[in-house]
Amino acid sequence: MEVDLAGVLVNVIVVRKNIKNVYFRFDDDLNLVVSCNKRIKDKEIGNLIKKNENSLIKLYNKSYKRNLKDSEFWYLGNSYDIIYDENVKDIIFQDGKIIVDSYPRLDKFIKKMTREIFREEVLKIREIIKTPDFSLKFRRMKTRWGVCNYKNMSITLNTELIKYPKYLLRYVIVHEMCHFYHHDHSKKFWEMVERYYPNYKEARKELRG
Repeated sequence: MEVDLAGVLVNVIVVRKNIKNVYFRFDDDLNLVVSCNKRIKDKEIGNLIKKNENSLIKLYNKSYKRNLKDSEFWYLGNSYDIIYDENVKDIIFQDGKIIVDSYPRLDKFIKKMTREIFREEVLKIREIIKTPDFSLKFRRMKTRWGVCNYKNMSITLNTELIKYPKYLLRYVIVHEMCHFYHHDHSKKFWEMVERYYPNYKEARKELRG
């Protein structure tokens, strides 16, 4: 099945399960994945897609933008063309380009800088927000920018944040640190976030893409 979303033909993948509701999402190939009950027929799915067309167009655009960011090399909010040159001995940033002798070297560099930059920003913010001692973890996550586990006293940061400007990383760190004091997203939690990061609403909007 294919549907037209604002002039773009989109392939539809229907996944039938023992669920009550209908869920829409776009996968990495920008296919529209519809999860629904086994009894729902294709015609009904088509009607639901048409009914939710405006919302699906917005979701498609967000997914496209996210995939575009993934297909380019982004580092701290800037995109770079990767130039491979076997004669270079180090990573070179030059005029919107990254010159490197191999992808493994670049990957190693990014992982190293991710840990260094994230730890550096955490230490800076801990001078302002006095938190208990906690362990800092790094992991690529699909749906969350950070996780605070107050029971295990740890914060996990999404390694994808290395692609974004530092001010967005700082927001995520502030957000997770505040969860040591407020375990939910209550009014008091957001008041604390705003105290240490006044522009948190703009940062949230930017991270949502």
